[in-house]
Amino acid sequence: MSKAILIFHKKTVYPEGDLLEMKAWAVPKVPRTPQGVRYSLVYIDESGNRALGYDNAEGKGHHRHEGSKEAEIDFESIGILADQFLKEVDVLRRKR
Repeated sequence: MSKAILIFHKKTVYPEGDLLEMKAWAVPKVPRTPQGVRYSLVYIDESGNRALGYDNAEGKGHHRHEGSKEAEIDFESIGILADQFLKEVDVLRRKR
């Protein structure tokens, strides 16, 4: 089996204490990762709560977390998903 190859890793700690972290890896295309990508995109608010997240954790497929809610999502590409995630984080930060 091939080794995972890091596509990107971005971590930002905002002055208020919020944390944004985005990681994605190219992985073999197998049944659990048919698109050949694993990822974790998370935004943690200043209180330490996950305000928003996207990932494709084992057994759950592509899904989104907003607070305590979790929902399945459609996945087109990691680039499209990362852009959407950053736009949503921007909206959340502007609501402060």
